[in-house]
Amino acid sequence: MAVSPSCSSATLPHNLQPCKNFLPSHTAPIIFHAKYLLSSPKPNNTTTSTHIILSPNKLFDLADSWKWRTQVSFFTGFLTKGRNAESLKEELYAAIAPLDRGAEATPEDQQLVEQIARKLEAVNEVKEPLKSNLLNGKWELLYTTSQSVLQTQRPKYLRPNGKIYQAINVDTLRAQNMETWPFFNQVTANLVPLNSRRVAVKFDFFRIAGLIPIKSPGSGRGQLEITYLDEELRVSRGDKGNLFILKMVDPSYRVPL
Repeated sequence: MAVSPSCSSATLPHNLQPCKNFLPSHTAPIIFHAKYLLSSPKPNNTTTSTHIILSPNKLFDLADSWKWRTQVSFFTGFLTKGRNAESLKEELYAAIAPLDRGAEATPEDQQLVEQIARKLEAVNEVKEPLKSNLLNGKWELLYTTSQSVLQTQRPKYLRPNGKIYQAINVDTLRAQNMETWPFFNQVTANLVPLNSRRVAVKFDFFRIAGLIPIKSPGSGRGQLEITYLDEELRVSRGDKGNLFILKMVDPSYRVPL
């Protein structure tokens, strides 16, 4: 899955080779305490005080209206960045939904997904994902460009057809890639931080059908960079340029040591 390197062993039959490269909430209303000028025909202008309760949608409308009137962005970092991320995520989900994890993607589809992913990466607020607890847990692979994961050169019945997961624990620097139906192959790895968002990946054990352990020959290595992260979505890029998009399914999951 998304931890970039592989899950394969040269000693296995071809049709049992594991994959190689993978390892919105509702906002409460906001209350402002404001003073405003009453426009009435009274002799003297009167200043009074009131509480204004704005829903999130009204707050966005206020920001847009203020920008239109003054040509100055209102709550720039607080409102528009969060709204951009949410709308880009919805756009991304819609783009990858019919693509069978990327196996059915045309070059045009790949280009569109890449463009949306880059826009999302540009508004990423977690600048040091390896220091964030948001990275911990089990993630489901939604989309990738990695052929060693998708295995599109094989007949469909010899590809991973069930869900594919990747788990990461930053406190132990461990990762695990897990295929489900029909092969249930797994691989575990140690992570070596290269900076606050990129790790080297060193695979240690493969498990065929989730049961048969095979020690990695030492050639199973790669790198992974986390380029977007929040509580429900992760975008990662491997050292071979492959794109991985994953959603969080179990933040409590622990990778075997």
